Amino acid sequence: MEIHTADVLSASASGEPGSYQFSVEIRSPDLGCEQYADWWEVIDEDGNLLYRRILLHSHVNEQPFTRSGGPVPIAADQIVWIRAHMHPSGYGGAVLRGSPGAGFEPAELSQDLTAEFDPRLSQTEPLPEDCAF
Repeated sequence: MEIHTADVLSASASGEPGSYQFSVEIRSPDLGCEQYADWWEVIDEDGNLLYRRILLHSHVNEQPFTRSGGPVPIAADQIVWIRAHMHPSGYGGAVLRGSPGAGFEPAELSQDLTAEFDPRLSQTEPLPEDCAF
């Protein structure tokens, strides 16, 4: 069985420390509600969820797509990870690492870190209630 994942291609942050707005570009193999990127999130280096932007519908005809969200309560120099989640297959695509002050670059989550917090975060609120289309 092929596992489909959503990739975070780029991200930027604007605003003030403690209240940043993020703009995140995602590419995902959306087919409709049966397979689509259902959120992107910002996590700290300990795997704590800082912010999650729920995506209310699939983006079959809009690839890649960009969605904004916030506020994200972090300092200008705080290192965070930005990644996307794919329904129904979960995490696994390209991620970014960086800070609002320095910007965000492609990175790889370590297997140890991923195994530790992926199962916990995939069940952490907020979660999508439904897919519109």
